Amino acid sequence: MASERDSAQSREEDSAVGYYDEEDDLEAFSDTELGCEEGELGFTNSLNGEVKPRILLMGLRRSGKSSIQKVVFHKMSPNETLFLESTNKICREDVSNSSFVSFQIWDFPGQIDFFDPSFDYEMIFRGTGALIFVIDSQDDYVEALNRLHLTVTRAYAVNPDINFEVFIHKVDGLSDDQKIEKQRDIHKRANDDQVDAGLERIHLSFYLTSIYDHSIFEAFSKVVQKLIPQLPTLENLLNIFISVSKPAALALQHRNQAVLLNDLNMCEN
Repeated sequence: MASERDSAQSREEDSAVGYYDEEDDLEAFSDTELGCEEGELGFTNSLNGEVKPRILLMGLRRSGKSSIQKVVFHKMSPNETLFLESTNKICREDVSNSSFVSFQIWDFPGQIDFFDPSFDYEMIFRGTGALIFVIDSQDDYVEALNRLHLTVTRAYAVNPDINFEVFIHKVDGLSDDQKIEKQRDIHKRANDDQVDAGLERIHLSFYLTSIYDHSIFEAFSKVVQKLIPQLPTLENLLNIFISVSKPAALALQHRNQAVLLNDLNMCEN
């Protein structure tokens, strides 16, 4: 079954055909929409006006980025993602579940070299709240770690406030011991690269993820929570509510127990 998933997810990004979903307000940036000035290709900033936190979804080809987006935000069954075709364009999607949770997902195809001089990567990283780099845990991840280091280094130089999140993905095909070993190895190599470059101040967060269980939802939830400026206030209010409600709940419980005991005594009499 795991090999079946791997081969299907490989087809997902090998096909190099873009997907579009107008119903879910999925916006694809075509070559003409990227804009050209003085012979250089640069991204037009479509975020003028409303400012939302931006989450970049990056990684090599066949890492499973499109499947993650479809399962988490479009309620697609994990088995359906086996038939997904890969996008060959940078896609932006607005996510607005409430007044507190509102952000954008920018999905970067693995085959696009956004560090090419013709692309304005500074515009991409400016205004970015989180950068998720997806690593296929069942593949040789040496190249992925090299790309991760390059991406983090350049992104941090433009915007030191970015949260760097690493999804060690497709762990459903690994045993528990293999998961622990993969996470330990990737964590060590990635942080060693940062230390060697004198960038140990950059913090990387690591998550073991799979679209076949709840792990991908937990990981994305933690990423999004970091982008909610009201979160500390909300947590404080919830703590106050709990501290106030607990004595009241205990008092109500004691009252109900007393009433029940009284009823039992009346029955005995």
